Amino acid sequence: MKRPSEIASPEGKLGVLLPGMGAVATTTIAGVMLARRGLGEPVGSLTQNATIRLGKRTENRTPLVRDFVPLAGLDQLVFGGWDIFPDSAYEAAKHAKVLEDRHLEPIREELDAVRPMPGVFYPEYVKRLNGTHVKTGATKADMVEQLREDIRRFKRDNGCSRCVAVWCGSTETYFPPSAVHDSVESFEKGLASNDPGISNSQMYAWACIKEKVPFANGAPNLTVDFPAAFDLARDEGVAFAGKDFKTGQTLMKTILAPGFKARMLGIAGWFSTNILGNRDGEVLEDPGSFKSKEVTKLGVLDYVLQPKMYPKLYGELFHVVRINYYPPRGDAKEGWDNIDIFGWLGYPMQIKVDFLCRDSILAAPIVLDLALFLDLAQRSSMSGIQEWLSFYFKSPTVAPNLYPEHDLFIQLMKLKNTLRWLKGEEPITHIGHEYYD
Repeated sequence: MKRPSEIASPEGKLGVLLPGMGAVATTTIAGVMLARRGLGEPVGSLTQNATIRLGKRTENRTPLVRDFVPLAGLDQLVFGGWDIFPDSAYEAAKHAKVLEDRHLEPIREELDAVRPMPGVFYPEYVKRLNGTHVKTGATKADMVEQLREDIRRFKRDNGCSRCVAVWCGSTETYFPPSAVHDSVESFEKGLASNDPGISNSQMYAWACIKEKVPFANGAPNLTVDFPAAFDLARDEGVAFAGKDFKTGQTLMKTILAPGFKARMLGIAGWFSTNILGNRDGEVLEDPGSFKSKEVTKLGVLDYVLQPKMYPKLYGELFHVVRINYYPPRGDAKEGWDNIDIFGWLGYPMQIKVDFLCRDSILAAPIVLDLALFLDLAQRSSMSGIQEWLSFYFKSPTVAPNLYPEHDLFIQLMKLKNTLRWLKGEEPITHIGHEYYD
């Protein structure tokens, strides 16, 4: 990919479309509204808080990321989206019980004005939910056309110069790609014939790419991870990234596992269990939906630890993941890990991690960053897979025949070096030999 000669200005309003306006989406929306009034801090967001080093350490050039690359400002964002329930963003946030009234009431009127468009919903893909605010149509092709018209109308009614979409909907039941996903032509035929291999989230992604709206997949669904979507994004010149937001337990794994590997400490077993009581937890009670989540969570250690390269240290690693729906906990998820490691001469040791996290609080800054970075990529003519955004995902989408990079620290280096490259700055290798020559 060639470095763009120029990056289009972020002038004008940026529509942020969120399919699935539940806990994650409403926490994101409320947080941005509070931040731009000076009533809250967007903690956890790289685009708002992180700095980036440029040049040598002795140059002392470390601007904020948002001052270095031309990102849309928070005051330029206009939120919208779809949901299978008619609740406004305020009503959905109250139901989700993530944010307290001290944060919701000052922006109640603004939140209440954000009302979802009817969602595309075929219940066989999310078996634990029963939507009441849904579109109707004879074919899935009809549904895609309705979504495309929604995007055009939202953009027109809100005076947006462009839009970006981030999937915040539920985890769909697991199924592998099939022949319908092989090409743009086969997918279009599948839409017209209601092919069962085409899920709800795929229709949203297809509609967005057709409308040249960059798309990020925040769930473990087979949403854009197939050849037809790759080809369509390339043909339309659209940026996309995925999949599955890296928030609680998997975030900890991508922090800890690279450390163990860096010190060449062995791992015999890693047992992970979660309890959560939000809508995501309820959906994951369905074995098919849990399978989708399990696949993205289990793959992380394999790629970080590379057991084929280090069979004596990781070749017999026993890795287990469990998720349990526990309504009293709500959005305050608990991820508990038991890690059996071994060191010098094979002597065993144990590490216990109990992460009492807040799922949507960790996901909200990811949604914001992805929206702003994907908009930057689109304005920079960086179409197709945006692997440099792997930092935010459990199961990063990569080019065919490439394995994904899961090490959080390598991912962050890749992200920042991509920003340096975009602006014509030298990538930083951290060798540092020039200081001692």
